[in-house]
Amino acid sequence: MREEQRKIFCQNLWKVFGPHAERVVDSIRDGITKDEVFNQTGHVIAVRDVSFEVQEGEFFVVMGLSGCGKSVLVRCLNRLLRPTKGRAFIEGEDVGSLDEASLRKIRRKKVSMVFQQYGLFPHWTILDNVAYGLEVQGVDKTKRRELALEALEKVGLTEWKDMYPEQMSGGMQQRAGLARALLVDTEILLMDEPFSGLDPLIRREMQDELINLLSEVNKTVVFITHDLNEAVKLGDRIAVMRDGEIVQIGTPQEIALTPADEYVADFVRDVPKVQVLQAGNIMEKPSELANIDQEPGAVLSTMKAKNLENMFVVGSDQKLRGLVVMGDVTTAVHQGETNLENITKADLAITESDKPMEELISMVAASNIPIAVVDKQQRLLGAVTRVSVLSNIGGA
Repeated sequence: MREEQRKIFCQNLWKVFGPHAERVVDSIRDGITKDEVFNQTGHVIAVRDVSFEVQEGEFFVVMGLSGCGKSVLVRCLNRLLRPTKGRAFIEGEDVGSLDEASLRKIRRKKVSMVFQQYGLFPHWTILDNVAYGLEVQGVDKTKRRELALEALEKVGLTEWKDMYPEQMSGGMQQRAGLARALLVDTEILLMDEPFSGLDPLIRREMQDELINLLSEVNKTVVFITHDLNEAVKLGDRIAVMRDGEIVQIGTPQEIALTPADEYVADFVRDVPKVQVLQAGNIMEKPSELANIDQEPGAVLSTMKAKNLENMFVVGSDQKLRGLVVMGDVTTAVHQGETNLENITKADLAITESDKPMEELISMVAASNIPIAVVDKQQRLLGAVTRVSVLSNIGGA
């Protein structure tokens, strides 16, 4: 990865709680467990030799059971907790080596954080709470209130601007906390289980709200959760933690389909495949392709020989041009047609490889022909059929 693309980099990070933490880290042997270290030394390993990097614009989820170290890890990134050993970099700056003035600048200008507890001041109005980050940055009162009103409008809280946190539901308080974090306009957003205290319906609404908001701004997000469904819905990549260690990092599809060990497998066992599979996971490679420059007679011969009811048509650049069906090709040959383009159907359903399987179900139900899967340059990668969808639903 190019250095300029990397927003966050963790290198062999440790966080141990206890009076002789550094000495304990240096004495830890491979294979010794967290419980054994505690029983022998009285020290608690919260984060154990963790390394990872987060790309610019990536939504990176850290997932694990309570007590696995994920919340401690995220607090080491902006040095709310000082690591015992190892280093954490924000945009190339070693956070552990910064003096207090530089650290405050990082927190004000580059990294903002959203907590599960919302972090709202109870004696301030929602408008003043949302504007607080700009006040810390020194923005004048008129300007920060104007910007805070815009942020409240984005999260649907304009009418609540003069209310106090205790007058609002948990979901509304969390919206205010999110508005405040986004308003500060840092490029990196750290979110520590922000939705875990909400009821399921409000939680799903907040997840959707976050997705919508992030589609409008370019943020790099590190998101902590213990909920796999939430991780799959939100994350570009997921890091699974256990006893302070990262046991697997991968896309939601990689985590769900190829778990690294039994611990990860237990996590993903009850997740329906339709929630994690994408078009690229279930598409089939066409056995034959027609070239737009071929004559219908040659294409018909191939279709008969291979017993194909339809064939995708591509150009010499491999870009998708459409699809031909057996009946049309047969008629064209009988009528002496020599131009395949005249019988190529161009108005077929097309998708990219990252289309969620949940959305593909309705597409295949509405189409009698395969769904073409293409890349960003419209080159054909494969096809999704009713059979490929139904077979994977059956295996969910």
